[in-house]
Amino acid sequence: MRDDPRLPTSPRFWRSPLRGTWFTAVLGLVLLGGISVLFVTGLVSYAAYNPDLSPVNDTTPDKGVLGFYLFDWPAGPSWLYRLSQGVHVTLGVVLVPVLLAKLWSVVPKLFTLPPARSVAHALERVSLLLLVGGALFQFVTGLLNIQLEYVFPGSFYPLHFYGAWVFIAAFVVHAVLRTPMAVRTVRARRRGDSGDEAELAAPEPAPPTVSRRGALWLVGGGSLLLFVTTVGQSLGGPLRRTALLAPHGGADPGGGPNGFQINKTARYAGITDADTHPDAWRLVLTGPAGTVRLGRAELLRLPQHSSSLPIACVEGWSTADQWWRGVRLSELAALAGYEGDPPDLLVESLQRHGAFRRAALRANQVSDPRSLLALYVNGEELSLDHGYPARIIVPAAPGVHNTKWVGRLTFGDL
Repeated sequence: MRDDPRLPTSPRFWRSPLRGTWFTAVLGLVLLGGISVLFVTGLVSYAAYNPDLSPVNDTTPDKGVLGFYLFDWPAGPSWLYRLSQGVHVTLGVVLVPVLLAKLWSVVPKLFTLPPARSVAHALERVSLLLLVGGALFQFVTGLLNIQLEYVFPGSFYPLHFYGAWVFIAAFVVHAVLRTPMAVRTVRARRRGDSGDEAELAAPEPAPPTVSRRGALWLVGGGSLLLFVTTVGQSLGGPLRRTALLAPHGGADPGGGPNGFQINKTARYAGITDADTHPDAWRLVLTGPAGTVRLGRAELLRLPQHSSSLPIACVEGWSTADQWWRGVRLSELAALAGYEGDPPDLLVESLQRHGAFRRAALRANQVSDPRSLLALYVNGEELSLDHGYPARIIVPAAPGVHNTKWVGRLTFGDL
């Protein structure tokens, strides 16, 4: 059975002349750098939610020691989250051809018999299962999240968070064991040595149709194509039209001052005209001064300020800078009874169901002069889908923390 060339357990079953230690080593070194950046930017994205600020911000409950908190997320520069999450998502997409090529290059080893030659070998095989399974899980859930296809069970946030830690543990072990060998193989090839190709090379290779360098160029071309058809959703502007594989790519969805991207419509959130009618809607402020209720007309009589800010979301897309106008959150904190530095803030939406109906903001975000309860965008009042009658806009915050259809602001320690 082991030597039957019709079965994948036989080395003679695998006949591609492309497989070899050098080919696999080059792909592995690319993944070593790329996945390291993915992990760091993933931790940065986790920090951007300020998860220890309030239970409503914690999307990964019961995480124990894995939930160490890096730092308080700053309110500037305004493009910070747009950059970090754009790098995370775009790089993840670009690495897909590299990951698939790497898995293809080593797939014969998955069928090697016997499955375990010793206890140490058995542990190595288990770590490889965690490595391969973790990589596929992380990339698949990430790609589905980018495409807004939530077909997996449960929330994306804890699934991706816990999956990342399982994967990175196996990845670090594999990198420690294999990186020195990969570096030696690539250096040997540069010196003109053939290197040890026997480990992965086919014993009876078929006639070649492309060289290994040509195959690497093909993988690189696939990554470049994915980059061109994805990155525009993060950069915006004219490049957005090239983001053909991104749900928020292409041209802006409609004209007019409110004609820019959204994730969640008012209909999806259950918001009706009756909820937002001027006769019915009131903003409720809570703080040391008690409860203060303000209609939209009263908010418009307060000092109005403007900020030019983008919206950037965890799926990797962002808008261009939009021109927002409204009341500073710091001045609303003063109305609620905080005359000095404003405290943390809990924002609650009129939305009755679904995730992120509430979000907590840190004091540094509240005090930033660009942080607004926005009433207008680009010279027109907000549309219902963009959060009418009032929404939060904060520099460098994840899009879901720029709460729409705001109904209540509670100032104080959270």
